[in-house]
Amino acid sequence: MKAVATVTGKDKVGIIAMASAECSKHGVNIVDISQTVMKEYFAMIMLLELDGMKVDFSAFADAMREEGKNAGVDIRVMHEDIFNSMHKI
Repeated sequence: MKAVATVTGKDKVGIIAMASAECSKHGVNIVDISQTVMKEYFAMIMLLELDGMKVDFSAFADAMREEGKNAGVDIRVMHEDIFNSMHKI
């Protein structure tokens, strides 16, 4: 199973390290990553592999969002099922 995570906020040192450490802590592998800085704003999209995840998806998404909040950025994790269901419309 896969998921897509977005990370947005004011740019500062350590955002990628924080997000990747939180993924690792939960057994989630980052398959692909794209990030950019637009003036002072940071934006990142990660494709995540969930097969080794140690908690249920909801708990992982909540943990990522909370860790982002603590770091001053917004993190949202969306399960691939969201994108697959949109394709059927």
